[in-house]
Amino acid sequence: MLSPNPPTAAAPVPGLLSPELDDLGITFGAEGGTLRVWSSSADSVDLVIFDETDLDWITDELALSPGPGGVWSITTDLLRPGVRYALRVDGPHGPGNTFNRRTLLTDPYARGLVSGGYEDWRSVAVDGGFDWGGVGKPGVPLDRTVIYEGHVKGLTKRHPGVPPKLHGTYAGLGHPAMIDHLTNLGVTSVELLPIHVFATEPRLLQHGLTNYWGYNTVNFFTPHAAYATEDARREGPEAILREFKGMVRLLHEAGLEVILDVVYNHTSEEGIGGPRTSLRGIDNRHYYRQQEDGAYIDVTGCGNSVDTSTDAAARLVLDSLRYWANDVQIDGFRFDLAATLGRNASHSFTPDHPLLAAIIDDPQLAGVKKIAEPWDVGMGGWQTGNFADGWHEWNDRYRDRVRNFWLSDVDYARRASAAPVGIGGFATRLAGSSNTYSAERGPLASVNFVTAHDGFTLRDLVSYDVKHNLGNGEQNRDGADTNRSFNHGAEGPTDDERILATRRKAMRNLLGTLLLSAGIPMLTAGDEFGRSQRGNNNAYCHDSPLTWLAWDHAPWQKDLHAHVQRLIALRAENPALRPIRFARLGAVTPSASVMEWYDEHGETMSIERWTDPAHRTLQYVATSTPENEALNRILLMVHGNEHPIEVTLPTVEGVESYVSLWSSVDDTPAADAPVFSPGDVIRLPGTSMHLFRAE
Repeated sequence: MLSPNPPTAAAPVPGLLSPELDDLGITFGAEGGTLRVWSSSADSVDLVIFDETDLDWITDELALSPGPGGVWSITTDLLRPGVRYALRVDGPHGPGNTFNRRTLLTDPYARGLVSGGYEDWRSVAVDGGFDWGGVGKPGVPLDRTVIYEGHVKGLTKRHPGVPPKLHGTYAGLGHPAMIDHLTNLGVTSVELLPIHVFATEPRLLQHGLTNYWGYNTVNFFTPHAAYATEDARREGPEAILREFKGMVRLLHEAGLEVILDVVYNHTSEEGIGGPRTSLRGIDNRHYYRQQEDGAYIDVTGCGNSVDTSTDAAARLVLDSLRYWANDVQIDGFRFDLAATLGRNASHSFTPDHPLLAAIIDDPQLAGVKKIAEPWDVGMGGWQTGNFADGWHEWNDRYRDRVRNFWLSDVDYARRASAAPVGIGGFATRLAGSSNTYSAERGPLASVNFVTAHDGFTLRDLVSYDVKHNLGNGEQNRDGADTNRSFNHGAEGPTDDERILATRRKAMRNLLGTLLLSAGIPMLTAGDEFGRSQRGNNNAYCHDSPLTWLAWDHAPWQKDLHAHVQRLIALRAENPALRPIRFARLGAVTPSASVMEWYDEHGETMSIERWTDPAHRTLQYVATSTPENEALNRILLMVHGNEHPIEVTLPTVEGVESYVSLWSSVDDTPAADAPVFSPGDVIRLPGTSMHLFRAE
């Protein structure tokens, strides 16, 4: 049972935005560098300076002076750009405190790190100067945002158009060959798996594996060195940061935003007994959630949970965000296990948590996209739909309903002659999840996704009924068991052309749903050409061709890529597909889409048909209420069982014709755009979609 942190006799903790917490870390001035470190429990804090080349050779040790609000500081000309340094912190012993003056600790605000081996880190003072050349942030409007989630290394490790010396690097991602792929596809925003410096857990090292995804952060201000080119790594942290900023500038020049997946909910220090590299040695009692006896309260499943009810811990997160958003010009953040950040001193989630509110209200983060993964593994951790206005959320309810509709429901129907549910729940997700997000937040609160880095790839989702994770070294116990997938008749690879064709259409249906739904779509890198991980739905520990994108594609993969291009372009061209607000019955709501629903006969959907498993066909007419764009109206047909059907185009006031724009039935996107009239009959095969523009 969770219990609140006990009261302590430590110095009062200043408020989250207190000036006493300003300028933590190193700032440079006329007298050299000033280092400020927060620890309300420490008895002493010392600065340790190292030789430029030998990380074990201490050249100076200086004591920091205590000050208001638990902040220790020192100003010295020994602190200059490029200097390697560490901290020694000592304090009382007892439950909750883990001080050890012999341990060399990193500065939580360090802009650079170097490593001498496992658990052996030194902070590096970094100047960070960079010429942005007048290039600003693209500022992509939310309704036009299409997110592309990828891994820095995996995106370019095998790209034939990227020079080998840039493979798998920040510079490789900024190379014209990679930028051409992104811009030709039509995505607007690249969301990168964690790039904060991270470490591989000992358990993985023992199995000869590595932490590939990077959700094991060492420091919140430093880019991961292994993703930099060899030349930058050889030059040091200043050059690594410069390469990262260069990547951002090149992507911005191409009109592409950069969103970072950030892991502030826990650190690589793991549970008690794990590494003591920074926060644990500086002020364990206040940086990590724990019970009165010092036992950790782990709501992340990773051994520790950062205690954002402590103002200094919350400020650490806020300052990191400010740094990346301003100094490094990052456009947005996806917050891993964001529910953890919103837990109070009693460890309960509250949407008005001071940190969550500060992230939304902070002027330094204005215009920055804030995306929550709205859950963690603790009590009350599932919070989809419960974040405040200004937040966008990964919508797992959308993911599950869409997978059910196109995959597991179809699987069920093959065995039971009818699907388990009707089309009503699917339609709600298609229209923006108004049952999950308030009118104040609107459909753009929902980040829609069908796949993500964790779980099956799109191709595996239609090719495997169960996970195949033996290569992870946990006897197939890891990874989700409930995937809502469907192999369509064979587990994994097959040469049965009928099964393969059905799988390809299923992928087109899933992609069509994703890119034609109200909300912000997120596409997982590689899904645009049907990448497989051979059924592994938790490939976090594989830095290998299993997880790197392949760029040699079969004809069907090129066709799938063309479908994604077409769908993204249609989304951009038709504002009715991307409403900003929910429409209200009987009122005109600007930048909403007025929605009308018809059955296969062209008749208004009856109450019974919404829930009848035998009727899984609808026609969805969306009409924009424009503020800045021309009036637009679309019709989308959805047919959710495997029996062919004839669908009559509805008679809608003001509509004279329907122009065919896209169909999931086509192996290759159609080059023509035939025109139909109300009352015409469209023949749809089983499980298919067809999009029209109404004129």
